[in-house]
Formats: sequence, structure tokens, C-alpha cells
Amino acid sequence: MTPMPATAAVRVRRAELSDLDDLVALEEQSFAGDRLSRAQYRRHLDSESAQVLVASANHRRFLGTAVVFFRKGSKVARLYSIATQAQARGKGVGSALIEAAEQAARRKRRHALRLEVRTDNEAAIRLYERLGYQRIGTYASYYEDGAAAWRYEKVLA
Repeated sequence: MTPMPATAAVRVRRAELSDLDDLVALEEQSFAGDRLSRAQYRRHLDSESAQVLVASANHRRFLGTAVVFFRKGSKVARLYSIATQAQARGKGVGSALIEAAEQAARRKRRHALRLEVRTDNEAAIRLYERLGYQRIGTYASYYEDGAAAWRYEKVLA
């Protein structure tokens, strides 16, 4: 696959059933554990309490995904998962997905977006902090492999 040009415009849209194979493939490429299953993705595609977003550029090339949860009765949305294709990292795909997640949260009248990130995922932590997320807590042994997580939040205007 040819590398994505640094200037390519990233487009984010709500995922469709036709994206299911790409979503599952990216999940398997991106995470060693704590993966969303095909059945979970399928359920989230039709859910009122979740939005699955996909990023693309250059004629629908699949570059990344984000999953946002909206718990009933809560004013806080949760960025549950975000992943980008290896060749798209550092090219604005993650930022575009997070901005789209924030917009989705605002549309659902949520006042903040929260997320968890592995304490050793330095690239993701830099991205979140650059986008205005503040560390609000920690979870010991949060992930399947026993790794700890930082909890971040951004208040949405």
C-alpha cells in the first residue's frame, strides 16, 4: 500500500455495515488484547448508545476508527477505542477522529469526553494532551495484560 501523503484531507463519517471487515481487521492489527469482537462491532453499529466512526482519505481508503459510548443519563461521553492504520500515524488521522468524537458528544449534549490510555502509550498520551485532555485518574491492572491506565477528560465547550 502506498503511504498516505502528509497533505491528504482526512474525512470522518459514521461507520456502516459495509465497514465491518475493515473494522475487525484494524482491531486485530492494532491490539494484542482487549479487542472488540466482530459481534461487538456489529452491535455498536446499530446502537443508540454508541457511535463507530471511520476515517478515510483518497477515495474511501480506510485509515482509522474510533468508538464512542453514550451512557443513558450521563453527561459524559467515553472514547472507548481509537485505532489508526500504521501508515497513517502522525498524519492527522487520530486528531480528526478525536475531533469527530467530540462533535458527536456535543450533539448528544454531553459536557465532557473521557478516555483511558495505557500508561506506556506515550504517542497517544502526547496526542490527548496536545488536544486539551487532562489526566484525572489512574487504574491499576486495567488492561487484560495487567497494564495500568491513565484516565483523561476534556470538558467540551
